[in-house]
Amino acid sequence: MIQGAHILTTNARSARALRNTKQSQGQRGDRGAAGASPEVLHRALSDFNRLRLQPTGTPGGWEERLRREYQMRLVEGSFVEAERTALRGRLTAVPSDPDAFVAWFEALSDRGPGQNDPLFPWLAGAASLADMRWFLEQEIAGEAGFEDLVALTQLKLPTRPKLELARNYWDEMGQGHAGGMHGPMLEHLAATLELDARGEVVWESLALGNLMLALAMNRHYTYQAIGALGAIELTAPGRAEHVNAGLKRLGVNGEARRYFALHATLDVRHSIAWNREVLRPLVAADPACAPLIAEGALLRLRAGARCFERYRAELWPRSSSAQRS
Repeated sequence: MIQGAHILTTNARSARALRNTKQSQGQRGDRGAAGASPEVLHRALSDFNRLRLQPTGTPGGWEERLRREYQMRLVEGSFVEAERTALRGRLTAVPSDPDAFVAWFEALSDRGPGQNDPLFPWLAGAASLADMRWFLEQEIAGEAGFEDLVALTQLKLPTRPKLELARNYWDEMGQGHAGGMHGPMLEHLAATLELDARGEVVWESLALGNLMLALAMNRHYTYQAIGALGAIELTAPGRAEHVNAGLKRLGVNGEARRYFALHATLDVRHSIAWNREVLRPLVAADPACAPLIAEGALLRLRAGARCFERYRAELWPRSSSAQRS
């Protein structure tokens, strides 16, 4: 009963915060969904998402929880649709031929939003341990759990894409061995560096996690979820390599760095298989899904680019100040 009551209270508080912000600030042009500031919006959605998938064992009060969930899912939908609107006009050139589409998709590794961001070479070569710890706290806060996102997305997909998502999921789960699970690897790094799970997280990081869960949880965004997950596999290896290099330079041991060292190589193979076994067959079977998959990829990359810009704005002045002192 305690857990169920906590969910109810949190969702009610989140909904009230959004309503109060809308009432006090009005429908200004710089406001997000529900008229709330991005800060309020994404903290409320993050609270909601942190609890929506947790088993509770408390069926009592389900009607009220469902009413609160409905309110938050309306907020979530408005957020995603606003993000989609921001991409309007960027999808007209997406090819519908399967081979041409895969080539377009793969080119996002160089030309997509946020790619080759200077933040990551800086993390590899110049960031202090305090800088790296702050960065990782933000990244972990925006981590929605890749294995769970894959599991949600694969529901009712055709056989060939479904099997590839299953293989990807099984890799994330360490091929059935706890020591190889990717989530606990990241937790081990967090424990080694004594990262502060209660530290202040920028809203851009929360928005990234909120976006990924929204795409995976709502079946009308299934193709967008496939594109977003594929974009992660496509673009993560280079960033992971830089982060791993920075951690190594700062003296973090190999076991703690294992998450980033692994993703610097494994995701290359995952991306090739994803593009061949998921994207190509889906577009071949239904060319109309190509712009939806492309949209999901761009949504994810745009959200990532927004994070990188904010991280630089926070870290680089702080680093310069530390060097001067």
